[in-house]
Amino acid sequence: MEYIEGLIIQFAELAWGPWLLVLLLGGGFFFLLYSRLLPFRYFKHAIAIVQGKYDNPDDAGDISHFQALSSALAGTIGMGNIAGVAIAIQAGGPGAIFWMWMSALVGIATKFFTCSLAIMYRGKDSMGHLQGGPMYVVTEGLGRRWKPLATLFCLAGLIGCLPLFQINQLVQILREVVFIPNGWLEASQVFSFNLTSGILIAALVALVVFGGIVRIGAVTSKLVPAMVLLYMGSAIWILLENYQMVPQYLMLIISDAFTGKAVGGGALGTVIVTGIRRGAFSNEAGIGTEAMAHGAAKTQEPIREGLVAMMGPFVDTLIVCTMTALVILVTGAWQTSAADGVTLTATAFNTGMPGIGTYVLIICVIFFSTSTMFSYSYYGTKCLGFLIGAERQHLYNYIYVTLMVVAAVASLDAAVSLIDGMYALMAIPTMTSALLLAPKVMGAARVYFDKMRDTERNQFYG
Repeated sequence: MEYIEGLIIQFAELAWGPWLLVLLLGGGFFFLLYSRLLPFRYFKHAIAIVQGKYDNPDDAGDISHFQALSSALAGTIGMGNIAGVAIAIQAGGPGAIFWMWMSALVGIATKFFTCSLAIMYRGKDSMGHLQGGPMYVVTEGLGRRWKPLATLFCLAGLIGCLPLFQINQLVQILREVVFIPNGWLEASQVFSFNLTSGILIAALVALVVFGGIVRIGAVTSKLVPAMVLLYMGSAIWILLENYQMVPQYLMLIISDAFTGKAVGGGALGTVIVTGIRRGAFSNEAGIGTEAMAHGAAKTQEPIREGLVAMMGPFVDTLIVCTMTALVILVTGAWQTSAADGVTLTATAFNTGMPGIGTYVLIICVIFFSTSTMFSYSYYGTKCLGFLIGAERQHLYNYIYVTLMVVAAVASLDAAVSLIDGMYALMAIPTMTSALLLAPKVMGAARVYFDKMRDTERNQFYG
């Protein structure tokens, strides 16, 4: 098992080489310049779309703009924001957070392009249902001769969309923060506890995921706002209690991004790679998973959905991840605790809110991880449906639920590295197709905003 885990870790290190950083960061920077900062200029309009001002129930698709954003955020706002940030600080120091910010800033533009394309080039599956996602962008937008690229995305997605990290960290926080400290669990019972917890969580998730995207969208649209408010409220409380220390740690994040000295002289390359990897894991910009959720939105306007999607990295990384990082830094947990992943974040919350911080975080972790598991199952079924036919895509959920139990007893390093490696492979078709089809998006954007300005003028002059 240790040998296999070693191979998985080596695979992830190889996949996240300099070439992928160029593809994700360089590609995102190109989108930002090519669009002339369009996503940032129309942020207010994006909020109006999410509020439902432009919803048309007769449009093609399965879920509303808000439900599409909620489903996508359910997949992105999750353990990457709680445990992923802790892993980033442990591996790359505070400076890694700066590179997470950079990935989010260019990721806003990346999501605008990839998710606009998800609507622009929707295709029909083998059962005649309209679908969106990078595999359909490749085949419908670039042509059938590019299908191997679409197949690569789906093959990597079958593994990359497994909730290995989420369930692993959910079981870890229950085990190490609740059961062991209270004397309810002995060392000899750890494996049976992990296994039993995995089975129970898998059963809970199964109740939702077998209902498809409509049920997932309905559940996540209620869960996501509640869990974000609870988590952010707790983090803000801790930061207000330690407000004098916030500026110095913000400066440390920026200065350490270019030195890597805060974790004992770590190499600058390690700081950058760690930040980009954790940023991609957190907001998924350029990976392609979120494009599958937005591709199911009820809309005929690709640009409208691209504007909705671009809000993901802003909420996920620039707000939620930053709060997590500052809580870990201002409480000193990153220097005083030997804990890893979600347990380090729990230590920080308990330091900042003695007595209740741990339990508040546990509630958040349950919401974050389960909502992510709901969305990821949908992504995996779409990948399998593209490969072997939509009539058989439901088989993925049986594999999905079964492997949740396996992930509950696996090591953290193996779970993180396997998903990281598959995310890297998924980014190749997603970014390649988006870069090649970027002119189509900008052409559609010009038409959309011209139409919007004409409508506003007509309403103004009556």
